[in-house]
This record gives sequence, C-alpha cells and structure tokens, in this order.
Amino acid sequence: MSGIAQKAAPLWGLDPAQVSLVAKRENEVWRAEGPGGAYALRLHRPGYRTEAELKSELDWMAMLAEGGLTVPRPIRSQNGRFVEMVEGMAVDLLVWMPGRMVGKQGALDGIADREGYMRQLGALLARLHDLSDAWTPPEGFTRPRWDRAGLLGEAPLWGPFSANPDLTEAQRATLRNVQAKAEPHLARLEPGLDYGLIHADAITENVMVDGETLVLIDFDDGGWGFRDFDLATVLMRQLTASDYPTLRAALLAGYAARRAVDPAALDLLLLCRALTYLGWIIPRRNEPGGAERSRRAVATALPLAETYLETSDV
Repeated sequence: MSGIAQKAAPLWGLDPAQVSLVAKRENEVWRAEGPGGAYALRLHRPGYRTEAELKSELDWMAMLAEGGLTVPRPIRSQNGRFVEMVEGMAVDLLVWMPGRMVGKQGALDGIADREGYMRQLGALLARLHDLSDAWTPPEGFTRPRWDRAGLLGEAPLWGPFSANPDLTEAQRATLRNVQAKAEPHLARLEPGLDYGLIHADAITENVMVDGETLVLIDFDDGGWGFRDFDLATVLMRQLTASDYPTLRAALLAGYAARRAVDPAALDLLLLCRALTYLGWIIPRRNEPGGAERSRRAVATALPLAETYLETSDV
C-alpha cells in the first residue's frame, strides 16, 4: 500500500518522500513529517468501516481533542475533508501523539505505580464519556453499536463467537448456554446501565504514556455502547494479574468521578467482552499470530463462561 500513502500525502500538503511505515495492524499507519511537525497517515483496512463511519469517528475525535482530552486530533485535507479516498482506500491524517505505548497483551511495562495508572485511566474514560454526553453529533453520524444485540444477539457485532474453530463441541454448547442465559440477563440490567459513546478498545496497546499524561489512541472500534463495557475492556487484559483486585478497584475509583459502577453488571460485561474476541479472530485466524490469539481468546473466555453458568442465579 506504499503507493497509496505516497499519493495521499500531497492531499494534506505533505512531501511523499517524508512518509514511512510504522505499524500494520487493523490499519496501516505511516509517519509523515511536515512543516507543522509529525503526523499519522492512516490507510484503513478495506471493508471494515464505511466512509461515513470513518468521518463520524474523526468528527468525534476532533470534538474530544477540542475539549481537552489527550487524543490524536484529525487534520482536514487541502480539500477540507477529514477522509480522502485514494484508489478505493480511505485515508486520514492525525496529529502524531508523543509518548510510548503502555505495553502488549495487558502488560503495564515500566509502570511503577500500577494502581495509580489504573486510577488515572478510569478518570480519563470518565472524562471521555462526559464530553461525549455533552456533544450533539452532526447529521449522518454513524458508529458501531456495542449494545445487547451487538454483544449477545443472533448476529454479534464481531461475529458468532460460538463458531470459533478452536472450540470443542462441548465448549460450543457451553457458549450457546451462556448466550441464552446472558442475553435476557443483560436485558433486565439494561434500563439501569449508562449508555452512550465509548472508546471500546482502551487496551494497553492503545494507551500511551507521555510523562504524567495518558494518551488514548485508536478509536477504530469506538461507538455506541454500555459505559461499563469500556471498563470491562481494560480489566479483561488484567484478569490473570496477581494484583487484579487492586487494579480493578483503582480503575473504578478513578471512574467514580462520573458514577459508581455495579459490580454484577461489570462482571457480566467482562464476560461479554471476552466472548467478542472469539468472533473477532475468526476472519483473522490465518494472519500471522492469528491461531495463537484465537487459542488465547478461548483460554480467557471459557473460564468466565463456566463460572457464569455455575454462579449466576438469574
């Protein structure tokens, strides 16, 4: 896709010779050097998001940046657009954020005060939710929905989790039983849950540390959903940490600037979060590292599913 990056750069007045590939995950990210500093030129995975969804993501990020949240600020092209189509691929440009990634697969690398980190992240998510609630999205705003149907319905947002090829038939039956029990459970809790725009992917790979500041990046999966799902996403990667109870309490304490969280609802959404990865990995299983990630998703989700069936009295 390097040719696309080279062709896209001038649309923002950038020199194609000053563009270099730095990451290839869901999207390709290229670092572009310009007179105003460094930028992230993103080439979006074909078919994952519509142009309208991408524009909505950037409108939302622009509002959050304007509101003082430490997130990448989108830059309009010389045509006045946040998203440009180049050879059928959606491209956008963000201000390059300083700092370093917290870690991979939940590792809090170099974080001396783990409790303090979680408290600070909880406060950051609370601020994101507050700013989002105070904002009126523009006409045509559209983002994915991490709602009950998107998590536990017949066609989950990230695909049918019980169809993961690394599950045994007994495990598939367990997950079908969980889905049948958890969907009405979430329906009963739903009226009391906070719902609105969420990041939906505040894992350690998407949080950067810049001195004393936390920077939240990668809003690719952000959309409408239960606010506790944001907290569950953070906590799922810490479930095996020896200090998990302390980390969980710290995250909720940081978030409590906004509101208290019901532990039972949070546990249910933790289960839902783990189930989503079983579906997410299916179309990516043949990519490098995909099989291992799939097995890891199974190893995370099944104990939560089994515990839910054994202990839930609903």
